[in-house]
Amino acid sequence: MASGEDIARYQRNRQDEVDSATVYTAMADTEAQPQVAEVYRRLAETERNHAAFWTEKLREAGGDPKSLEPSRRGRVLAWLARRFGPGLVLPTMRSGEVEGGEGYATQPEVRETGMVAAERSHDRLLTIIAETPGPGATGGVLAQLEGRHRATSGNALRAAVLGANDGLVSNLSLVMGVAGAALESTTILITGLAGLFAGAGSMAMGEWLSVQSSRELYQRQISIEAEELAEVPEEEAQELALIYEAKGLSRERALEIADQIISDEQMALDTLAREELGIDPEELGGSAWEAAGASFVLFALGAIVPVSPFFVASGLTAVGTSLLLSGIALFVIGAGITLLTGRSVLYSGLRQVGIGLSAAILTYGAGSLIGVSLVS
Repeated sequence: MASGEDIARYQRNRQDEVDSATVYTAMADTEAQPQVAEVYRRLAETERNHAAFWTEKLREAGGDPKSLEPSRRGRVLAWLARRFGPGLVLPTMRSGEVEGGEGYATQPEVRETGMVAAERSHDRLLTIIAETPGPGATGGVLAQLEGRHRATSGNALRAAVLGANDGLVSNLSLVMGVAGAALESTTILITGLAGLFAGAGSMAMGEWLSVQSSRELYQRQISIEAEELAEVPEEEAQELALIYEAKGLSRERALEIADQIISDEQMALDTLAREELGIDPEELGGSAWEAAGASFVLFALGAIVPVSPFFVASGLTAVGTSLLLSGIALFVIGAGITLLTGRSVLYSGLRQVGIGLSAAILTYGAGSLIGVSLVS
């Protein structure tokens, strides 16, 4: 027996679906691209079906399933869509689909209905439409959605540059802070090496946790997608067809492709993961152990630079050499950053040197003050 709280939740859900259907209808009426307008109309139809689902739940629970009008918020969004175009309310609707999917995920009534997948798919559709500047999808958007031409090399370069920079700047600051306290070279060396291993270990652990958590999340999402594909393949085919329509295919061609894909279970799951979830099932974000190992090595490579002079020298000679080598390394890192930003090599290199040496000077001064206070 449904409680009063359940009935109130059913009513809220139904109101949200009625509002969404109203806004999508308004967006369809004013959309200049026929194929996109058809997508909006089908989204509105889906939301009306969802509203009917909650109407039936209300009836079963003994609630009042009377005819429902759009709320003030729904009417305002629909008016804005008709007055200024669908683009104005598109971000709001995308946010609503995300919230709707998250809200439905915790509600037992929709567990085997495919409604969670539908809300998630709607968010994906609206993202495609928002990223498509003209009729159909551009090559860049299609490549991104299909998992091709990903910026893996750019991401790897970014991780390498930032990892080495973190190790260099943090350990340079640590070494200079200890040197500022006028401690002997052996102590500085031990401290620098401790900072190297502590920092590299921390970076590696953090990277492992980050990548592994992402992989587990992706695996869970794919598992849910597999369950929904087994339970409601027809609805998954409809959602996939809508995605292809948003990319610029005709309704008939989109349905044909979607039906072909759904007929092969493995292909269907792979395609749905890529198209609806934006996940590459073969990679799942990469190996956590490889990411951890790379982070450890890159951090250590940067961190060893300011420490290395203290293996063979001491006093101001070691400090000066450490600053010189670190300055050169900082310039090289800044130059590497230009591969990502396209800025001037000289500008980026000198900026990196300025930032890194400023941090070192600050900690050297702090170390000097601490050293003086300890001696006195």
